[in-house]
Amino acid sequence: MNLNEVEILLVEDNKTDAELTIRALKRKNLTNNLVWVKDGAEALDFIFAKGEYSKRDIQGLPKLVLLDLRMPKVDGLEVLQTIKADDRTKKIPIVVLTSSKEDKDIVESYELGVNSYVSKPVEFDEFTDAVSTLGLYWMLLNNPPE
Repeated sequence: MNLNEVEILLVEDNKTDAELTIRALKRKNLTNNLVWVKDGAEALDFIFAKGEYSKRDIQGLPKLVLLDLRMPKVDGLEVLQTIKADDRTKKIPIVVLTSSKEDKDIVESYELGVNSYVSKPVEFDEFTDAVSTLGLYWMLLNNPPE
């Protein structure tokens, strides 16, 4: 895969949740250009072309970031804040996809500029429906600024 043509960056430390998300997106043919990173530090390295992604062109930004909040190394709120604070990356749509339903996480996410906040449904069918709907909306219906 060409890392400069990534459409969806999935930031998820839980292997089961990541696999379910990928499976749901695959059902809608939305995984051809998906990269899964397993923590916030790796997400920032990917976005800003650092570390193991230093050879990636920073101009090749993903069209969507699906971001978990509770992760090792750098948590999702810090990742969100860093991406939205940088002029090069602030327009990337970011959807928080998390198990947290805490008001403070929702409020802080929106204050930091998240585009959508989705609490992961517990039931498998509801989870796959929610992820499929998210993928279709953000990848096919949404018109981000150029």
